[in-house]
This record gives sequence, structure tokens and C-alpha cells, in this order.
Amino acid sequence: MSTPLIHIKDIGRKYVIGSEVIHALKSVSLDINKGEFVALMGPSGSGKSTLMNILGCLDTPSKGTYILNGINVSQMTDNQLADVRNKEIGFVFQTFNLLPRSTSLDNVALPLIYAGYKRKEREEKAQIALENVGLGNRVMHKPNELSGGQRQRVAVARALINNPSIILADEPTGNLDTKTSIEIMGLLEEIHSKGNTIILVTHEEDIAQHAHRIVRMRDGLIEKDYLNTDIKTVSPKLARLKEKGDDFENI
Repeated sequence: MSTPLIHIKDIGRKYVIGSEVIHALKSVSLDINKGEFVALMGPSGSGKSTLMNILGCLDTPSKGTYILNGINVSQMTDNQLADVRNKEIGFVFQTFNLLPRSTSLDNVALPLIYAGYKRKEREEKAQIALENVGLGNRVMHKPNELSGGQRQRVAVARALINNPSIILADEPTGNLDTKTSIEIMGLLEEIHSKGNTIILVTHEEDIAQHAHRIVRMRDGLIEKDYLNTDIKTVSPKLARLKEKGDDFENI
């Protein structure tokens, strides 16, 4: 049996607020293999955001073990975690998190600065990444010159630029309309089909149905972990029509 890409064992996370101790995660164990498409779901207070922060190396657990791609990241320092994030994780956020005064090219190339690439190579890689998400003609546009869907495509290109072990998408369609949400989910499906591992954090049932596996959380614990037998997919034809601005009725 192959070693899981992500292995967490008995992970807990508590926060002390004044005299109160809040156990955001109580005891969570989870394995995710390379190439999986997993949706992480749960109501407010379920612990899914805390688990997402730990999986993304944005926070460390109070107890337990987290092995990411063979690296024990459970007790790393902030600087060590920053290095792991840059090399191993690509983030796609609900609010895009793009630099407003920078072009699409510069936004996508940003992680390569921290990885030590020279400017010419950064720009070449960023150009290819933007072409791969259908924005080869928008490389010099700034975020305020792009639609919401285009901004999220820039964010996806940035997440992929370092060939990370996992793509962590936190409510990636939360600020998008229905049609654009379908377009972005089609893009994530395409990325997954190329062998990328995707962890999708969402509270929307229809968005979660695009994942191949669903992990539901409640009260700091995993309530249910199961394979999705009713997977939604976005056809390549729909994606092409969306890019041309055609109406779905033409499909």
C-alpha cells in the first residue's frame, strides 16, 4: 500500500480565550492519497476551518501528528511552515487574495520570488500558467480590470505555479455567481484530471458534489467520511461555451 500524501493522527487544537478553553478540534485522524479530490464540509463551529488551517500549514495542532508528503510538520516554527507552504501547497481563496496594483503576470509569479527564481524565468512560467487557465490574453491586466471568474482563474494559476503537492481551495466559488461557479469547478476538475490532489473546503452541497470524496465534520470531530457516488461534472463543451460567453441553453 502506498504512503498517504497527507496523514494526520489524533489531531487536536484548543484555544484559550480568557478563562475559557475552546476545543476547536478534539481528535481528528485522516489520510488523503495523492490524486484525490476531497471536499471538507461542516456547519459553523464544526472545526473545518481549523482543520483547513492545519492542513494548509497556517496553524499548528495542540496535539497529534501531521505528516505532509513525508514531512512531519506538526511542531514546525512559523518560518519552517512558510517554507513548506511555498513548496507543497497551492492556495485558492474565496476573496482571491490578489495584489490590487500588480498585473495578473506579477500576481501569478509571486510565489516564485520566494522560491528563488530569476525574473525572466518567473515571467515565462507565469505566462504559461495563465495560458493554461485561459487567460493568456489578460497577463497585463490588474485585478480591477478582470471579472470575478477571471480573478479566480488568476488565483488558480498562482496556486499551481510551484507544482505543489496539494491544492487547497477555501470556498473558491463563495464570491461568484452560479454560472461562474460552474466555470471554476470545471477548471478544478480539469486540474484534478491531470493528477493534482485537491482539498475543497465548502459549505455548499452542490459544490461539494464535484468532489470524489466527502469528509463531514461536526463538533471538532469527523462525523462521516465517504466516497461520493453521485459526482457532478462540468463538460468540456460547457466550459468552452462559457469562455466564449454563450448561454447554457446552447449546450
